[in-house]
Amino acid sequence: MDLTTGKPLWPHIGGEIKPYPQLEKDIACEVLVIGSGMSGAMSAYMLTKAGFDTVLVDSREIAGGSTMANTGLIQFFNDKTLTSCIHTYGEENGVAFYKLCEEAVRKLGRICEEEGIDAQFQPRESLYLASNEADLPMLEEEYRTLSRYGFKVKYLNPGDITDKFPFTKPGAILASGDAAINPYACVNGLIDVSAARGMRVYARTEIDSRLETEGGSVFYTKERRRIRAKYAVYSTGYETQEMKRNRNAKLLASYAIASQPLGEFPGWYKECMIWETARPYLYMRTTADGRVIVGGEDEDMLSGEERINRLAVKKDILLDKARALFPELDLQAEFAWAAVFGETHDGYPLIGAQDGFPNSVFSLVYGGNGTVYSVLGAEMIVNRLKGLKHPGDRLFRFDRPRHTPPAKRLQHISQEKISAS
Repeated sequence: MDLTTGKPLWPHIGGEIKPYPQLEKDIACEVLVIGSGMSGAMSAYMLTKAGFDTVLVDSREIAGGSTMANTGLIQFFNDKTLTSCIHTYGEENGVAFYKLCEEAVRKLGRICEEEGIDAQFQPRESLYLASNEADLPMLEEEYRTLSRYGFKVKYLNPGDITDKFPFTKPGAILASGDAAINPYACVNGLIDVSAARGMRVYARTEIDSRLETEGGSVFYTKERRRIRAKYAVYSTGYETQEMKRNRNAKLLASYAIASQPLGEFPGWYKECMIWETARPYLYMRTTADGRVIVGGEDEDMLSGEERINRLAVKKDILLDKARALFPELDLQAEFAWAAVFGETHDGYPLIGAQDGFPNSVFSLVYGGNGTVYSVLGAEMIVNRLKGLKHPGDRLFRFDRPRHTPPAKRLQHISQEKISAS
């Protein structure tokens, strides 16, 4: 699958990336991690740190897939609001999900600091804007819900927004506890740290088939090298849908741009990350080297050629929307890219076992919060191999039940219809 088209930012502004070899001989390990994106890198890191003999392989260069297109917004906030999560899954599960995401943001920061990974992890606030008056009831309810369960949020009315920004909106939630990151540097850093601890890493090594044996599996590469593993972790991202289709998954085309270095951002309160209630939503952040990243304009899945043909138009739309919010910034698109993006219909990632893949677990961190889900997925995988439980086991498994309190759900549907009208 052609995951990324155009010119993504991260590979062009980082330092030297350590190269890894292609597998050229038969090997054996306890755990084989397939895929070197954020999910695979984080899983491999935690497995290696926990003492498992781990091998990481990727059909491309390391971090050569969707990681290059990741725009690096790290939030406990999710595409699916806490209010909606409670309506869908019940109070206990909905709040647990948000609390897990909140802790995962903090844990990612601690990992980068403790391991000395220069991933440009920067704690940030997030501004969640009401795109129009019709979205205000939903936004206000979400603020009340977040406040009720102890999340650090403030409600901003139009006057508050005007005081902090060069634009106004009907309302907004300002949330603390989020972060911005360079995902490409983070993934490479996690893998380098793990390799230094003894993990074996192989790039340009594509798994072609597997054979179940007593005590594990034998994986065959396209070059017919064999990897014997007791356990396998599939961190194969959006390409998993070509291998095993999941009805809960949906693939889209998404677009992003990065400006030239600007240095200063007059009128941009604390350089907070910005996103909105409209769907598909616009989002914005600044980078450590003084750029602005703008993303959004998601649409139904397109081929790589179709995405690149659409990129020029999408680039201009994203620029126009960003300039409308920050007219004093001389924004130019130095980088522009399109990518495959995945989400789930119910808003939760897909992490756990699947039929037909014994001794294996999948970590499919679909959604706008994939990096946060990668931390949770890695924790779940390590616990699973140690015979321990994790709160995410019941939330993110592929065959999860749907908890729908009838009265609340009917009220929620009614509110959505009113907002849509």
